[in-house]
Amino acid sequence: MISTKQKTTIIFALPALLMSVAFFGNLFVEGWNWSPSDFIIAAVLLFGTAFFINLVINSKKSPRFKLMISFVILLALALVWIELAVGIFGSPFAGS
Repeated sequence: MISTKQKTTIIFALPALLMSVAFFGNLFVEGWNWSPSDFIIAAVLLFGTAFFINLVINSKKSPRFKLMISFVILLALALVWIELAVGIFGSPFAGS
């Protein structure tokens, strides 16, 4: 059985891994041009999502409820990320 500390470590390791991939991609991949503000926004989105999923996972609710809420959180992350990247909704803060 995985302990709570191990679950938390795994949950926060994924955003850290994604941020390191983005950092090295920005250094070595032609056309990958993230500014420091892009890294800050990505870190807030990824680690904020990890924080809320960690809260849900550690709650005393049923596994089905935890799965549904985690899915909603990940869906919200995906929609915000897509909006910032390409502006599918045409909001003023879209990246296009």
